[in-house]
Amino acid sequence: MSVTLNTSISWKNAAPDDATMLDSLQPNIIKAHVREFLTLLFLQFDDQAGSKSFLKTLSNSMMKSAKQHLDEIEAFKSTPPVAGTPYVGVGLTKKGYDKLGITQTPGDSLFGSGMQMSELNDPDASTWDPYFGDDIHAVVLIGDMLNETKVAAHDQVVNLINSSYGVKIVGSQDGLGLHNNNGQGIEHFGYVDGRSQPLFLTEDIEGEENGTDGTANWNPDFPLGQVIVADPAAPDPTVHFGSYFVYRKLEQNVRLFKEEEEKLADRLFGAENEIAGAMVVGRFEDGTPVTMQFEDGVESPVPNNFNYFSDKNGAKCPFSGHIRKTNPRGSGGFEDQDGERKHLMARRGQTYGVRTDNPNDGRIDNKPDKNVGLLFMAFNSDIGNQFEFTQKNWANNPGFPRVPAGFPSPGVDPVIGQMPSDSQRPDMEGTTEWGNPAALMTTPAVQRAVTMKGGEYFFMPSLAFLRAL
Repeated sequence: MSVTLNTSISWKNAAPDDATMLDSLQPNIIKAHVREFLTLLFLQFDDQAGSKSFLKTLSNSMMKSAKQHLDEIEAFKSTPPVAGTPYVGVGLTKKGYDKLGITQTPGDSLFGSGMQMSELNDPDASTWDPYFGDDIHAVVLIGDMLNETKVAAHDQVVNLINSSYGVKIVGSQDGLGLHNNNGQGIEHFGYVDGRSQPLFLTEDIEGEENGTDGTANWNPDFPLGQVIVADPAAPDPTVHFGSYFVYRKLEQNVRLFKEEEEKLADRLFGAENEIAGAMVVGRFEDGTPVTMQFEDGVESPVPNNFNYFSDKNGAKCPFSGHIRKTNPRGSGGFEDQDGERKHLMARRGQTYGVRTDNPNDGRIDNKPDKNVGLLFMAFNSDIGNQFEFTQKNWANNPGFPRVPAGFPSPGVDPVIGQMPSDSQRPDMEGTTEWGNPAALMTTPAVQRAVTMKGGEYFFMPSLAFLRAL
């Protein structure tokens, strides 16, 4: 037998090798660990023996497995609910493996070279948050639903670091959940975020099928091999697995984005209109996909059961819409749907920064222009074919998706798309009448309101590896 990689799996009725894998896999990889409060600690190793001792102690004393996390979720559903424990995760860079003297390192070449060497049109690394100028060897993530328990776990980790020989913190970053008036998780531009996730557990897939959303138009079932890979330095790589962890800090200029929404509305409709923002994102602020209808409030929960097959001309959802650029759902024109699906990642992002305004109050003058944004985090089995492909070939590519002859080029992703220079941002498309191809027009692209402030590639190793150090 071997770990199942070509399909999703049942964690409640796991085959023996799958069960062993779940017992040593870190949580948050195959199923998101819910947390409102998060801190990332970026570490540097100066002593090999001391650093190994720290990681081993941390993994034994504070880190749970994916199986333990899933058991906690079930216990929370009981009556009365049983609260879970904080999430503690660990990722290592290639330089971190080298510092530990581990030669059997994860083989992804992009992991080996690091994010600073990637050709993503990112800002020069000298403009990133200062600690990215140092060698980062590891990251520790600490999160929970309650701030008190998160802080307690954070302090416990910091005390362990301070008592360890040869381990120091070179940077930290806090994350804080953001919600609209309905309690839905949103990003700082005000749009419901976090939907359309690949699902790897049959229990989650059945839950989506049995829910109000359904799966007739979009299949959320993804193979486990799209998110985990064998841990080459673990005691038994045939059953001990990890995942490549992509981290990017994306600062959002909310005021600029809202001003650009207003300008776009004026160009398309001659007046203020929330539809302009919906065309930029591909969803209305409440999460309603613009391809489903040209107004918000379609249903709750936020729908994910849709595709673009009824919108081949981009007259409902523009080809430039953020969610269409980053998940074309079979409509990209360069690959079939199965090929496109192989590029999707398990996203585990979190907002950061404190707001003093209501994100959905309709005002612009009180919106922040810095110090808030998204901590983009995602798990991959292949960095090049997933995260980098999505950023380079889809978001940054003005010619993606492929459009019918005679129709305007999509332009870059208006939210996360990056060109070598802002002056090179091509026109985007818009429509003045939903569903009417004759109403499509080109319009100047919205100004870039998202700035990458630093990032790195990590590998989240198995607990078996950490505990055997």
